[in-house]
Amino acid sequence: MQMMAGRGPTHLVALYVATAGQQGNALGSDEEEVTLLVYVLIDALQNKVMGRQQYIVRPVLTDVVGAATTGDSGVQAAGSSRIVSETALAHAPALTEAYLREHGIPLRQAIILFESWWSSLTCVATGSSPRFVVDGQAPLRQCLHPQACNKEVDLPPHYTVFHDLRKEFATCYSSQDDLATLSIQDMLQYFGLAPDTENDYHVKEVQDMVTVIQRMIKDGHTFLNPEVVNLVLEPGICSKDEEVDNNCVVRARGLPWQSSDQDIAKFFRGLNVAKGGVALCLSAQGRRNGEALVRLVSKEHRDMALKRHKHHIGARYIEVYKASGEDFVGVAGGASGEAHAFLSRGAQVIVRMRGLPYDCTAKQVLEFFLAGESPCLVLDGEEGVLFVKKPDGRATGDAFVLFAKEEDASKALSKHRDLIGSRYIELFRSTTAEVQQVLNRSMDPKTYEAPAPLLTTIQQVPLLPQHIITSGTRKDCVRLRGLPYEAQVEHILDFLGEHAKNIVLQGVHMVYNAQGQPSGEAFIQMDGESSAYACASQRHHRYMIFGKKQRYIEVFQCSGEDMNLVLTGAVAPPPAKALLSPETNDQPQNQHVRLLSICDEILKKNCGSWQLR
Repeated sequence: MQMMAGRGPTHLVALYVATAGQQGNALGSDEEEVTLLVYVLIDALQNKVMGRQQYIVRPVLTDVVGAATTGDSGVQAAGSSRIVSETALAHAPALTEAYLREHGIPLRQAIILFESWWSSLTCVATGSSPRFVVDGQAPLRQCLHPQACNKEVDLPPHYTVFHDLRKEFATCYSSQDDLATLSIQDMLQYFGLAPDTENDYHVKEVQDMVTVIQRMIKDGHTFLNPEVVNLVLEPGICSKDEEVDNNCVVRARGLPWQSSDQDIAKFFRGLNVAKGGVALCLSAQGRRNGEALVRLVSKEHRDMALKRHKHHIGARYIEVYKASGEDFVGVAGGASGEAHAFLSRGAQVIVRMRGLPYDCTAKQVLEFFLAGESPCLVLDGEEGVLFVKKPDGRATGDAFVLFAKEEDASKALSKHRDLIGSRYIELFRSTTAEVQQVLNRSMDPKTYEAPAPLLTTIQQVPLLPQHIITSGTRKDCVRLRGLPYEAQVEHILDFLGEHAKNIVLQGVHMVYNAQGQPSGEAFIQMDGESSAYACASQRHHRYMIFGKKQRYIEVFQCSGEDMNLVLTGAVAPPPAKALLSPETNDQPQNQHVRLLSICDEILKKNCGSWQLR
């Protein structure tokens, strides 16, 4: 970027972003895709418009085949793409789906085309970067960055530096604190300038924005202090004594149980998460429960994070709520000097190991990660392994391991379920907060107190509230029959294999009979009918290996309504009746059940986050 001493960038690019959904202050809050990008180049020294580029962006349209369906899967040659004219755009009745399909190009291609255009300009220095000016935070933080991340489009570095026109205006001309209510029309009115009346729709908004920028330049305003988008979540350590602003924390719920801190930061891409600002929440048994506390750098970023309520990670929607600084410190704050020393080694990657033999040594852990086709070195050798122990010094079967580089993460995690001795080891990407939380919990004597005995009669055990159990006629569940009575949740997940990844959060329901004994049945809630169908068709009458025995398992696709009929003791419909075993002679009304959540410690003991919702 060409710069003059104390004068800011010599060239600015007014960037306008529109989506298929809400505009204005709600831009990006409905998770709709970007449909229009407009770039207007302004020479800040001569205060004149040097050029304009406009791209209609085709979203992923599920009913369109080929490139339209995959969106950004391919990039066409620049010469074959359509750059829509200003006249056509101004008089388009709307950016309808049909119009987008005809005129649109993938987001990746629009980004590339602008880069090519910018590089071809002779009015700017070779190798310089555009300095974007946008109306508010949402165009880049809430729209372009999240969508580029979801579509695996790499934005050039200059998209992480921009000027917020509202903040720039408020700094020089207004004392208004609530920037969300400040609009381009307010700015025009302040300057006594007439809004554009010759154009319609998006072109009018772009033109008004450029008019304001040029007036500010005419008044001598310089764009000196840009906003920055942080793309990398920096590791950090939180102390129990640290004070965290109550206006900077949110709670995210419904996360996939495999989620790492990096995955959660990716969900909030475009917003700046504080150093070490993702804390995965754990259950009373030390397992992840599908929640995380996220600390943002400011209230402004916290408020934008709240607008991502019910946005998606894959097919799952994530709930986002306000939380307090005390909540964050309670989860992420550490009191262990051992944890602080361990985490201060500068590792980029932390991996949690579960299911270790109680007599496992650090040397065995190092050998575990060096074995196989993807060997990886543990940072600082045996000093990079931290075993979790009970207050009396006995091992818990958990450990944390440090790795120096981000590239080591995939190598290390590829060893998930490899063996140490005769035990398979579970591996998870972990965080500094989780290390401290697990160690804090491990040193609390109450953590390992014997649980109260399980109730054995249905009269003493209330059924789960109806809203916890799925309902409806969509056949997005599967019913398993013939399970060994000793089978635990982890055995079911092993049996389902690749289909286990399609189970919804807390969607494994083990069925117990009226005497509190396993019935040999389970209900599994999947993320859709297609997943349930694939699971049932591919796993029906397959064998579950249990010890030296093998049992073939019946797997049927069913609905939430079918599931409710059994779980509430009602008479099941014909498909479910057909599943009754002639050997047991149990009728559904005698199979009042207890679900695994009412003996929650069993569920969490065996499979962390597979809990009832």
